[in-house]
Amino acid sequence: MEKSIIRLLTCGSVDDGKSTLIGRLLVETDSVPHDTIASTRKVRRSGSTIPAGEIDFSLLTDGLEAEREQGITIDVAYRSMNLLNGKRLIISDAPGHEQYTRNMAVAASRADIGLILIDATKGIRVQTLRHLTICSLMRVSQIVVAINKLDAINFDQIKYEQILTDLTIAADRLGISNLVSIPLSALAGDNVVVKSKNTNWYNGPTLLEFIQGWRPADFPTASPFLRIQSIARANDFRGVAGTVINGQFKVGDEVRVFPAAKKAVISEIFCGNKSTKQSDHGFATTLVLTPEIDATRGDVVIPANYELTGTDRFTANLVWLDESELVHSRSYLLVAGSSESPAVVTKIKFKLDVNTGAQDAANTLKVNEIGSVEIATNSLMALLPYEKSRLLGNFVLVDRQSMRTVAAGMFDHSLRRSSNIHHQDYEIDMKKRAAAKNQEAKVIWLTGLSGSGKSTIANAVEKQLFIDGKHAYVLDGDNLRLGLNKDLGFTPGDRAENVRRVAEIAKLMSDAGLIVIVALVSPFEADREAAKAIFTSTPFYQVFVDTPVEICQQRDPKGLYAKANKGEIPNFTGLGQDYEMPKNPDLILDGTAELSKNLEAVLKLI
Repeated sequence: MEKSIIRLLTCGSVDDGKSTLIGRLLVETDSVPHDTIASTRKVRRSGSTIPAGEIDFSLLTDGLEAEREQGITIDVAYRSMNLLNGKRLIISDAPGHEQYTRNMAVAASRADIGLILIDATKGIRVQTLRHLTICSLMRVSQIVVAINKLDAINFDQIKYEQILTDLTIAADRLGISNLVSIPLSALAGDNVVVKSKNTNWYNGPTLLEFIQGWRPADFPTASPFLRIQSIARANDFRGVAGTVINGQFKVGDEVRVFPAAKKAVISEIFCGNKSTKQSDHGFATTLVLTPEIDATRGDVVIPANYELTGTDRFTANLVWLDESELVHSRSYLLVAGSSESPAVVTKIKFKLDVNTGAQDAANTLKVNEIGSVEIATNSLMALLPYEKSRLLGNFVLVDRQSMRTVAAGMFDHSLRRSSNIHHQDYEIDMKKRAAAKNQEAKVIWLTGLSGSGKSTIANAVEKQLFIDGKHAYVLDGDNLRLGLNKDLGFTPGDRAENVRRVAEIAKLMSDAGLIVIVALVSPFEADREAAKAIFTSTPFYQVFVDTPVEICQQRDPKGLYAKANKGEIPNFTGLGQDYEMPKNPDLILDGTAELSKNLEAVLKLI
């Protein structure tokens, strides 16, 4: 079925004329109330040179007062208009400033047409190439280049063609084969709605004519699917509810539910409270499956003959959106539709240079950077390659502490290890191993600055437990860095990996029935919380040894503060790198108190 709504994204660098172009398009197609147009003859942006009484088209797409004060577009502004062919055009005016690239990326993920503006007086800029790259990654099906402000260069055909040639080189590198270009002036109106006499060397359509005549490319028909939003229950009734996408489901259809790949047959279909034989695209639907399989929110129902696999190890392209850079090995929350799972970026394969297309080696991604990464999730995810399905191939990464969206992701392919590794269960479990030792397995995680007294307290706790006939072991940060973790440095990424490895060792040792005492600086709250999250069946106690940094420097048992003050240790916690105090520790110890008092407090806790 042909699309009844076309989504147009306008993007490009700041001041390339996006808001003006869209404003003119709206006005000249009579898509703006007349009183709104009247107000744009009176209100002016800061620094505007538009004469009084004339329309400032750019104001028609601004929704924030801050945008008018700064003369830039910050948020994505959405406007709609009716086309002559009966379709509706949804226009997204994306911000041009580099720090607002995240807003543009979100809009690109839904766009049918990407309209990239270039200021003819300035040519191609870094943000132009970044937006072109994001449109390519987001699989925007049609990209149009509007070379704007031609009136400012006297409609020079040679300059226009040179800009187009340079951009075509970048487009070819990105695999964009259907690039269309239009010379225009948004301010004067040339080739926006009406053909311009100033560009008699151009024989193509105006912008409006192109949009009116656009048709989606002929792609293979995508399979229908339903991502489960909720489980409907009533007496003996149990169904899976969601919205049907890309087709229809019928009673009697054999389906599979992913990521577990369980087969079932649709025995009943309900749309609202009415029973029906089939449900079509866009309808909120409840499917009753036979046999009644164990499905949950976020799972995907798809025809049984369609290829989809559950994966927990895969590669993906990321657009990093957060001011704080990506921390390798830190646990984030991956959200795909209504599915979510803790996830770790295990490898950064490369960072993309948007200027040259080079794949540069990288240890992290900073705001607005684009890279290819490998990701591991705690649970299987139902994903398709983004190039096959935008809806089943996209996800976001969320910071688990602040709940900020930090990255937009496009699934590429599963890694072979995802299907080759399986959990092995044993008859002897943790409780039986602990019972043989006449104790309960548990983990005590001591965190604090270097020199706060963590190792001293851990040693005292282990000694007392040994005297009491208990089986305990201390995992000390320095000792582990002499062996298992000797390859790690002290960057945020290496610290996250250090905490992750120590947590996994502690989990194995607690599974053996031991009482594990961890003494580790572990300066970041997100890493400590990720460590705690893996202990689902073992008591985990976080103990904060609170010692002023001045006291730690006086003690300086390993001479590290002295080296840090000389600049020999640039990432030393407490001096060169911040320590994030635990928000909800199970116990806070005064690092200046007597050892016996702190020992007593820990033993009482556990």
